[in-house]
This record gives sequence, structure tokens and C-alpha cells, in this order.
Amino acid sequence: MLSHASFAPDFPMTQTSTPSTLNALQSAPAPSGEWVVAALYQFRAVPDAPALHAELKRLCTTLGLCGTLIVAPEGLNGTVAGSRDAITALHTQLLTLGFDRMEYKESRAPAQPFKRMKVRLKKEIVTLGVEVQPRELVGHYLDPEAWNDLLDDPDVVVIDTRNRYEHQAGTFEGALDPQTDSFREFPQWLDEHADQLKGKKVAMFCTGGIRCEKSTSLLLQRGYQDVFHLQGGILRYLEAMPVERSRWQGECFVFDERVTVGHGLQPGQAEMCWSCGWPLKAADRQHPHFERGVSCEHCYGDTTEAQKAAFRERQQWHDEQQGQGRRPEVTP
Repeated sequence: MLSHASFAPDFPMTQTSTPSTLNALQSAPAPSGEWVVAALYQFRAVPDAPALHAELKRLCTTLGLCGTLIVAPEGLNGTVAGSRDAITALHTQLLTLGFDRMEYKESRAPAQPFKRMKVRLKKEIVTLGVEVQPRELVGHYLDPEAWNDLLDDPDVVVIDTRNRYEHQAGTFEGALDPQTDSFREFPQWLDEHADQLKGKKVAMFCTGGIRCEKSTSLLLQRGYQDVFHLQGGILRYLEAMPVERSRWQGECFVFDERVTVGHGLQPGQAEMCWSCGWPLKAADRQHPHFERGVSCEHCYGDTTEAQKAAFRERQQWHDEQQGQGRRPEVTP
């Protein structure tokens, strides 16, 4: 049996922001304290993606946001941060533009989590590389409670659809790790492991839910029948599930300067290796090849001494900026 996503009907995008959204927030200043971080996506036909791209670029610049938004003919995806008023204004405008079935989550960051604002126009809002139908054909959505129940089913194969460096930070017990470096590699992994999944219930999860919209659609197109995914992803699970009943192990990698988050979406304890991007736990930072901002055990042998020297200079500059209380300037 298949379940279908509930999305708003397709209609042309308006290209003009509502005055009430923008008048109160012209050139909004950066937050002086805590930042609000909004992760969002919706698959929805966008008849004029370039026009929406231009509109959102202008809006995000006006609101003083940082982060990334991806616009494509199939919808919208991104994570952005700003003041409480700025994030509310963006959310309101997206609803006005017809994105009223968004998967939308908010969390907090103690400091600016992204260096600048990027609004990108692409072919896909999450790149799988093969054609699927995430608006018409998707697996069964499970809320966190139902997900916990499914994890106890012996006939279920649980798949972590994220990349291997994300899996490194944390995952659900017993989940398969496809060891991918890109979501584009997932279709090939599926082909190579078809025998392992044949006749099984398949449950998939990812950070915010968007990759599973496409991965479940892919499985259904290839003839799998009992396909499930965690609605809202790990972030929704960590937000809703009490620690004492949680089946999550570790922290969740996020694509900003917090590196990871834990239960309640509180900033985690991991640090990122700024040479290769791996999330490093406390034990990883004790490895002899770890040098903050320069290398870790995963990449030490991949860079030259000249590159390491340049990374040390970069880290020194970063430490000096932090010591002076400066943050990178947010630019469109």
C-alpha cells in the first residue's frame, strides 16, 4: 500500500512581497543574542523558478538572514537563520507565496550559524540524479512514536540515507549505513543491495526528511511495497521524543557552525574538522593527527605541509576574530 503526500495545488507564484512583511524590517539588524534557525522544504511545482529565486534573494537580503535557500522547478529547500522577527517575516511570506505545506522546524543557535546568505537556483532541491515523483508517490510517514514501534519489528530494514560523515555523528541503533559521500550514490547502493531488502519492510530516515521523500519514491518506483520514512527527519524526532524514550544514539550533524545538535535541538558537543568536514567527538580530538582547523585522523594524509601551514594561518586569524568578538559579515 502507498501513501501520498498532501501538498497544496500548483498555481503561479506572486513576484511581489507583501508590504506588511517588509515595511517593519527594512535592512533588519543581526540578532544581538540568540539566533533562530529555520529548516524548511516543500515539493511544489514552481512555474517560474528564476522569478522566485530573485524574489527570495531580495527578501533574505532585506531581512538580514544568513544560510542557504535552494529554488528549483520542483520546490524549495533550505536552512536560514536570523532574528525572531526576520524568521517570522520570511515564514509569513513563504506562506503567502503558496508554500503552505512546508516541513518546517525551528531551533536556536547562540551565535551566527552561517557566514552569509545564499539563494541558489538549481534543477532539484535535493539532488538524487534520477527522476522520481516525490509529490505523487512517497512512502508511509511515521511520527516519532510510530517510528519507535517500527524499530522493534524484526522484519524491518532501517536505512540511514545520509552521507557517511553525517552517520559518524549519530544514528539509530541497527541502521544500515550506505557509506555514501553524496545522495547521488544512493540509487547505485540500492541496486547493489536489492537482495538484502527483498521481502522486507524498509524504513528510512535523514536529517530533516527531504532526502527520504525522494528515496522512498525511488523504492516504490522499483517495486518495493512496504516503505516507510520518519516524517520531519531526525530533527523532528529529537525535538519531540523525550530522552528517556529515545532510540537515537549520538548527535545529529547539521550543516552550520553548530556542527551537531542533540535532544531538544540543543547545540551538540562535536567540532568540525575544517579541512575535511568530519564531525569530531571528544575522543576524535584526542587523536595525534588532530589539530584544530588543520587536520584530523580522516584527512591528515590528504594535505601537504604547505596546505597545513595555510590552514594554521586561517585558524589563527579565526581565533583572533573570535577574541575580538567579531562575526563574519552576512552578505547576499
